[in-house]
Amino acid sequence: MKRGKKYQDSLKLIDRTKLYDAQEAIELVKQTAKAKFDETIEANIRLGVNPRYAEQQVRGVVVLPHGTGRTVRVLVIAKGDKAKEAEQAGADFVGAEEMIEKIQQENWLDFDVCVATPDMMGLVGRLGRILGPKGLMPNPKSGTVTMDVAKAVEEIKAGQVEYRVDRTGIVHVPIGKVSFETDKINENFSVLMDAIVKAKPASAKGTYLRSIVLSSTMGPGIKINPSIF
Repeated sequence: MKRGKKYQDSLKLIDRTKLYDAQEAIELVKQTAKAKFDETIEANIRLGVNPRYAEQQVRGVVVLPHGTGRTVRVLVIAKGDKAKEAEQAGADFVGAEEMIEKIQQENWLDFDVCVATPDMMGLVGRLGRILGPKGLMPNPKSGTVTMDVAKAVEEIKAGQVEYRVDRTGIVHVPIGKVSFETDKINENFSVLMDAIVKAKPASAKGTYLRSIVLSSTMGPGIKINPSIF
């Protein structure tokens, strides 16, 4: 693939044979982010698991102490008092059957996270074909199927992110923006790594953390030494 001049200049700042510590890597990511917009910094972690086996799925949520820098739009599907709680907690969209119909009939997807109460999941299940491929389907493992909708909305707004291993064994998670201070990105990254290490499946054998790469939206990847975690 042919890369642009800015990308090539960024590559010159990186020792491709070196495994950096987290602080160095974050500083390099900030230096190599050359785009005119505030790029997102993403952690890409290759795990020694086989995602084809249910017992080796790695999935969960974690609240990053300094958030991701993104404005997250939250839809809550609930009724009665739970709908009111969601509104008071700051949910962007709240409703029940009418929201489900809107998604079905209009293919409306102007939200980033969908939270639902357990009693609504019988109806929400009809949206599987629409929400599933987009990663928007509520799930108890990600904390988005709950009776405590207020807490869910508050945590999502505060910087909660979901980590989930893909079919190639890699977890991709945003940990902040290039404009963040290095220490804040490092704190977010440390909290994420602690969660992923604790989520190691008992059936996973051999090296669990195979590789860790940080990159900005338009910048090159920078390798981190997995052994520090």
